Amino acid sequence: MTSKRDFLWILALLLAVPTLSVIVPAAPYQGGGYGGGGQRRGAGAGPMSPDDQLKRMTKDLDLTADQQAKIKPILVDSQKKMEDLRNDSSGDRQAMRQKMMQIRQDTNDQVRAQLNDTQKTKFDKQEQEREERMQNGRRGGGPGASGGDNPGGNAPPPQN
Repeated sequence: MTSKRDFLWILALLLAVPTLSVIVPAAPYQGGGYGGGGQRRGAGAGPMSPDDQLKRMTKDLDLTADQQAKIKPILVDSQKKMEDLRNDSSGDRQAMRQKMMQIRQDTNDQVRAQLNDTQKTKFDKQEQEREERMQNGRRGGGPGASGGDNPGGNAPPPQN
């Protein structure tokens, strides 16, 4: 009886191993990265909702109620444009990336126009830090990571 039970356990393990080898490598890509939009927050967690962006900006930049009312539609419009672009699979990745960068720049310009001088200084500093994090993250290292094959941090790594 013991040998039959042992045989069944060994058989179950042999059948489970190939299944796990297919499931486990896909796990890091679930819900994160470009267009993931999950509830997690952190590196590579996807875009924040306009409400979350506005809350963070209000906290970081001490936005007034009037500024919040003017900035929220800008963030909502930006999110819609980004989603439309992600859903349009007809273009190549480089063209899509350029359009996303332009949308982000336009959004930043519109938001910046609603800020006072002190807020603009903080906003500009945050944007510069975000850009540095993006470039360092794409190079595969943290602060102080040196260039390698992608000195400009131009494109996200391919995800197969």
